[in-house]
Amino acid sequence: TLFSKSSFQAITKKVGLYSRLHCSEYQFMSKCLCHRAIWLILLSFVIALQATGLPAETSRTTAPAPKKQLRAGAATSNITPKLGVSINGNFHDTKATHVHDELHARCLVLDNGETRLAFVVVDSCLIKREIFDQAKRLIHEQTGLPADHILISSTHSHSAAASASIFQSEADPEYIHFLIPRIADGVHRAINNLAPAKIAWGIANETNQVFNRRWKMKPGAVLANPFGGTDEVKMNPPVANPNLLEPAGPTDPGITFLSVQSPEGRPIALLANYSLHYVGGVPDGVISADYYGAFAERITQLISAEHLDPDFVAIMSNGTSGNINNIDFRHPHKQLPPFGQIHLVADAVANEVYSVYKTLQYQDWVPLQMLQSEINLGVRHPSEEEIDRAKTILTKTGDMKDLKTPQEIYARETILLKDYPQHVPLILQTIKIGDLAIVGIPCEVFAETGLAIKEKSPFKPTFTISLANGWNGYLPTPEQHKLGGYETWRARSSYLEVDASTKIFDTVMTSLSHLQSER
Repeated sequence: TLFSKSSFQAITKKVGLYSRLHCSEYQFMSKCLCHRAIWLILLSFVIALQATGLPAETSRTTAPAPKKQLRAGAATSNITPKLGVSINGNFHDTKATHVHDELHARCLVLDNGETRLAFVVVDSCLIKREIFDQAKRLIHEQTGLPADHILISSTHSHSAAASASIFQSEADPEYIHFLIPRIADGVHRAINNLAPAKIAWGIANETNQVFNRRWKMKPGAVLANPFGGTDEVKMNPPVANPNLLEPAGPTDPGITFLSVQSPEGRPIALLANYSLHYVGGVPDGVISADYYGAFAERITQLISAEHLDPDFVAIMSNGTSGNINNIDFRHPHKQLPPFGQIHLVADAVANEVYSVYKTLQYQDWVPLQMLQSEINLGVRHPSEEEIDRAKTILTKTGDMKDLKTPQEIYARETILLKDYPQHVPLILQTIKIGDLAIVGIPCEVFAETGLAIKEKSPFKPTFTISLANGWNGYLPTPEQHKLGGYETWRARSSYLEVDASTKIFDTVMTSLSHLQSER
């Protein structure tokens, strides 16, 4: 009988012939080898080869492993509110009457084939953890991306819709209901845009736009606080005041950024970080992304990325700016028209970033990893005596609405804080992108802490994104707590225990060490 094709394949494979004999050759041989004798001759030939000690299979070159390739995708979601929404950022409630520039959630997703990470920076003053958690759950449901692989932060624009209740502006439930799926949509679309990419990072410096806003004053200056005591420092003192002595802390002029391009060099995204609280100069009732949005526009222009498909996405995140703003308190400055200072700062920062951007060396693949931990921190509760004092002050106002003075406003905060829990949980994140590290802290972190993280981190460079994954108020150092001042005044804006910054720093450093050990 004629031999079957499977028999032919098995035998010829033994001597390394099958890879060179194709189907047509089999058909030809099956027609020619019509007799059992020829079949036996072929079989004898195979047996003889094996008897000589020749290898049963010829050596074949192992195919090289596929080259590792980073992928990246970016997108934005428009989160501009309707007019009439409350605006965060002032002691008094302000309603939106106009939109100067629209608000966005700016999203970047990185995927190295092993790990996928998402970064979202939202044009908002403050967003509580509960809102971010809902957005992360929705992202996970839609895309499968784990919640602990997502960092979402607020920019701290003081001219954005109220997403949190602070002082006399209340969170807008309708806006929050709108905001959560818009954040999720942005990440979903960024994932849809994933494509081969290369990545690089750098550090620029802009020293002329950051100033410590907490000042020590000359002896004799009385710095009253709303609790009936006095402080040793004043936040935002009058410019060129003769009683100015010295800033109470440092600044961080560094602008760390990462750039993502296609393999051919088409810009995909740029994520920057600068320790500047916000700029302001926005009229009351006007919605604006502040300098964060203006920076995104300007850097897009500088790198000629205005008309790309998919759109190039530029992002500015808030660094450790809890005690930093844009006012030079030593020297009088020219009063600019509305939004003038925003564009001045945005242009200066973008120009510095662009000068370094042009020198970057890109990598096609880098290791990615994110570690997330939760830390429980104590709450500074008011004493019974302080609660009684607050009630007395508020009794004189008639109600707790439309309060006028700092004493009245902080009396209300005292009453609200008495019902806070003894401890609150905070999410901390550390992210490794090659030799770059990013830290996420849900507070308005002071520059001292950010600089210490940069100095002690095993990763160079390292930067911290403040107001990440929630909002737990200001984070002064213990030394700054002793000096007093607005950022330390107990309220919903500043309520964590005095040693909170130390505990957060220690937790972050442990996490960064773990990331380093897994290199």
